Amino acid sequence: MAQNNSTKAVLYAFSANLGIALAKTGAAVWTGSGSMLAEAIHSYADCGNQVLLLIGMKRSAKDATQKHPMGYEREAYIWSMMVAFILFSVGGVFAVHEGWQRYTNPHEIENANIALLVLLVAVGMEAFSLKGALSAMAEEKGKRSLWQWFKETHSSELMVVTGEDIAALLGLVIALVTLGLAELTGNTAFDAIGSMLIGVLLIVVAAVVGAEVHSLLIGESAEDIRINVQSYLEAQPCVVRVLNIWAINHGNSVMVSIKAELKPDMIVLNAVNEMNAMEKQIKLTHNRVKWIFFEIDNED
Repeated sequence: MAQNNSTKAVLYAFSANLGIALAKTGAAVWTGSGSMLAEAIHSYADCGNQVLLLIGMKRSAKDATQKHPMGYEREAYIWSMMVAFILFSVGGVFAVHEGWQRYTNPHEIENANIALLVLLVAVGMEAFSLKGALSAMAEEKGKRSLWQWFKETHSSELMVVTGEDIAALLGLVIALVTLGLAELTGNTAFDAIGSMLIGVLLIVVAAVVGAEVHSLLIGESAEDIRINVQSYLEAQPCVVRVLNIWAINHGNSVMVSIKAELKPDMIVLNAVNEMNAMEKQIKLTHNRVKWIFFEIDNED
């Protein structure tokens, strides 16, 4: 279900951004607007982002092999990292560079009304894309705030798409304001500054998204599952104490490692049966848990 939601969100974003990119390109060529060109580059970068995310999602669905017994689900994190640091940052740096060039070498803006109209249409299309992303994350997000979900989610694709859409809407607002000021005042410096601000925005979003994906990539805890599993185990009559639990995100799945002390008078067969029953219940309660490694011990 999570994979299907992510795929829909990415396809929504790709469709919206491709249409926006083509419209912005035409407007940038027609008007000579630097902020419009920056926005066009941003939209093409977003299209590239979505292609990379789809590749990552496809590759992460490959079956496990003897060499990779836990499968390839974490590969989605790698492609999300590529999106954050390559396309976001490259797009941001280029926009800053283009803005600086237009600031130091002013270029007259023509047909600004057309550019403003394109930007307004783009706002509607980006809002459509963001709505798709928010709808896809609704089940996973639950009652958490958007920021809390962003910090805790395991869905790197949804994280990237949502970050893109929010950045895109903010960038469009910047472009509308600065291009409007340039048209009202006749000072093209406003347009150049808009391009640089959009570039800085992209770089900031790249850094924030990249930091979150990096945390997932190196093995982030599924804290809600860890807490629930610990509470469940501590309530079992056969468990003396829980020594340690790991619940690590592995793409859409979770690996759980348990070290617990069981009643010392249990025979081996009974201990094995109890462990199997607890593992089965944990997987029934948490459908993301794919692997459980249970160790009996009396010290951590």
